[in-house]
Amino acid sequence: MSERDAANAQDERLDFGKVLPIFAIVFVDMLGLTIILPLLHIYAIRYGADATTIGLLAATYPACQFIGAPLLGRLSDRYGRKPILLLSQIGTLIGFILLAASNALWMVFLSRAIDGFTGGNIAVAQAALTDITPKRHRTRALGLTGAAFGMAFILGPVIAILSLEISGDNYALPAASAAVYSGMAILLTLILFKETHANNTSPTQRSLNPFVSIWHGLNNPLIAILLVLIFAQQFVFFAFESLLGVFTLNRLGFSGTGNALLFIYVGLILVTVQMGYIGRWSNRYGDRRVIFGGLALLGVGLLMTATTPEQPLPGYSPLRMRLALQQAHAGAPTRAETLNPRDIAVDIPDGENTGLAGVLWLAVAMVPLSVGAAVLRPSINSLITKRVPIDEVGGILGVSAALVSSANAISPIVGGYLFEQNGSSAPFLYGGMALMALVLVSVFALKSQAEDEQE
Repeated sequence: MSERDAANAQDERLDFGKVLPIFAIVFVDMLGLTIILPLLHIYAIRYGADATTIGLLAATYPACQFIGAPLLGRLSDRYGRKPILLLSQIGTLIGFILLAASNALWMVFLSRAIDGFTGGNIAVAQAALTDITPKRHRTRALGLTGAAFGMAFILGPVIAILSLEISGDNYALPAASAAVYSGMAILLTLILFKETHANNTSPTQRSLNPFVSIWHGLNNPLIAILLVLIFAQQFVFFAFESLLGVFTLNRLGFSGTGNALLFIYVGLILVTVQMGYIGRWSNRYGDRRVIFGGLALLGVGLLMTATTPEQPLPGYSPLRMRLALQQAHAGAPTRAETLNPRDIAVDIPDGENTGLAGVLWLAVAMVPLSVGAAVLRPSINSLITKRVPIDEVGGILGVSAALVSSANAISPIVGGYLFEQNGSSAPFLYGGMALMALVLVSVFALKSQAEDEQE
């Protein structure tokens, strides 16, 4: 074999020796988040929050991240990935500690705001992967950050369930557990992470203003189209993600444990796709076709979710569910005969029609939905990074994260309003219809754009 053939063969393989430390850091970092995510709506409900307030809580983190992520991304271009990653992780740790100590709804909101302002973990980790990955393997490498998130989706809810079982439904313990894992991520970054950004000793003079960074990204026509796509799909998807727990409570009578199990199931699908298939699909079909397929699958999954039958599992008791929701934080026994259904802001099933149809239908719906979600952001971000100079990657990924955050900030409010006004299916039904239309728009918008995938 010639030296050139050997070099080409080496380029065919992703260098896992460089990628795995970043993967491990993202996994432990996301573990803290996925312990909390299935329970976040209950943290709000225990203080009497309705669907709209839950939507506002879900929007707090991304609204703050909209400002923080582009700034952190640009700072990582200027000063290196490692110090900015550590800064972001410290903010996450403080947010989880505050959530564990919360005794009022405003403290829950504040904990999410602090985490949001410093929430650049994923964007900076993706920028580090871009630094060390050739374009041919870019989608697969970025998919590994999603796989780390998917693995965390599996283990995080398990930790949440065990924490609740051990503590007798004390919701402070899962938040404290999340803080512990966040601290471990900081230690891993200090020990394992080696700086990847070659230009960190020659700071760029580009503006650190996050809005200037966003405007700069939107001036490139192809990147503008891709950024619009990532905003639009995330707007629809995060309404689903943030309201899924309330939907399953309303439709299937799921508790925090039930939602944690659902997250585990979704996590298994995400990991399977992002570790085993996304790289192959990107190389075989190209990032654009993967994006089209992801939008279609996500749309189908949302439409199926919207039509989930209202049927809680056998053994469900509305009285026990109301009791569990009212005791979630206080820990003090409540007399069952004093419970009033109006004390719970979200309607729950009456328990007259139990069975397996509802949970089985939702399980099927999660397959196309999870596959679509697994491929979209890595494919879009990969295509974006292939079109900018390496010294702008952190900034443009920060812009991408900011637009995701702005979608995340708005969509739970819109989704919560639709949930209350038009029923629990409305956010998912309208979202699925919007995504199917977005497939057609994206095919038309990108058909004339050349994708240099083999560079």
